[in-house]
Amino acid sequence: MSGFADLKLCPELNATLEALGYREPTPIQTQAIPLVLAGHDLIAEAQTGTGKTASFALPMIERLSKQPGNPEYREIRGLVLVPTRELAIQVGDNTLEYGRLLGMRVISIFGGVRFDNQIRKMKRGADILVATPGRLLDMLKQKKLSLDQLEILVFDEADRMLDLGFINEIKALLAYMPVQKQTLLFSATLDESVEVLADKLLDNPKRVSVAQRNTSAATVQQRAYAVDNRDKADVLAYLITGARWQQTLVFTRTKRRADELAAALQHEGIHALAIHGDKHQRERIAVLNAFADGEVNVLVATDVAARGLDIDNLPQVVNYDLPNQPQDYVHRIGRTGRAGQKGLAVSLVAPEERRFLQAISELINKPLQLQPVPVAENGKLIDGKALQENSSGVRSKAKAKPGKTVKKAQQGKPQPQTPSRKETQEKAPARSAGRRSLFSK
Repeated sequence: MSGFADLKLCPELNATLEALGYREPTPIQTQAIPLVLAGHDLIAEAQTGTGKTASFALPMIERLSKQPGNPEYREIRGLVLVPTRELAIQVGDNTLEYGRLLGMRVISIFGGVRFDNQIRKMKRGADILVATPGRLLDMLKQKKLSLDQLEILVFDEADRMLDLGFINEIKALLAYMPVQKQTLLFSATLDESVEVLADKLLDNPKRVSVAQRNTSAATVQQRAYAVDNRDKADVLAYLITGARWQQTLVFTRTKRRADELAAALQHEGIHALAIHGDKHQRERIAVLNAFADGEVNVLVATDVAARGLDIDNLPQVVNYDLPNQPQDYVHRIGRTGRAGQKGLAVSLVAPEERRFLQAISELINKPLQLQPVPVAENGKLIDGKALQENSSGVRSKAKAKPGKTVKKAQQGKPQPQTPSRKETQEKAPARSAGRRSLFSK
């Protein structure tokens, strides 16, 4: 298939795709769109960053446009359920853009914002609703909207919805929907729980898969560095400054650890901000926009951002803490290396985390060998060039301020493989004392 024109979408959608710079459909789009247009239920397994949103949004818009809704009040005929607020915003924005020329009214609703504000958004209805399960259920219980006319139901990131414990909300939502409808289920992984859900919800579905199960994108280079837990913040600052990384997404295990790490990086002159579930929605959106626009170099996040963040050409992802569940590793590093771009995923592995690294290696069927942190030579990391070129494909024009660990290498003396915590404390005892809680196990 050479282009979107071969998918036989309507002229308005083709014009929109051309205006957006879409030239050729991705493999998941090539396989899924014709099946959805034909009215089949669908189970689709694909890595993040492969174009899943367009795979269901484009044919859904095409089908709904055949019978335009009432201009005064649009009945909800398309529903996309997503696990997180960030993903609701992302999918809603993309779907609205795709359907603009066809006059599609697309609205996103999610928790974390005022209930009455979202009710006002729904005053004139919507052709397509993108929602998190909890907020949607609240609105249905209060009879603020109706799903009686629903024609197409989409589960996006179905595995994540189950991981977050939304199964009871999903069961409750089904009672508000007509039995006869087209159901599409998209997931990065298809484990047993997702298969059970699919068996209950889908009618004789077609299946498509464009990635080997539980594998990371081939364009992502993966590295694992052996680091003591107490040294992780210094090592991360050392890597960011020494390799002059730009736009780096860092994952921590806890909200507190994310806040403390962001503060520690800021102290080193690195523009970093944290995002997690305790942040107000307005603040989270502002931080995400600043990171997407390049105003913030480092975004420190808990797994709340693992699925909902979509940044074009994100060069680096760092696992500051390895996840307890190996599947989350695949989701995290799926933020980079999207749509065929090159990416770099670095994991800082403390001794107590090596069992997690082994579980990850077994899941992705790829050994992740522990390496020493690259040492500095003449003010640059020895493999800094490789770190930069493999992650972004081009050299960064921005000049990062060298950190203390990088400056130390300019003395021409043999250097340890990781920056010494003791040396850092001797130079800045007050700062290190203030950050001690960051390194506690």
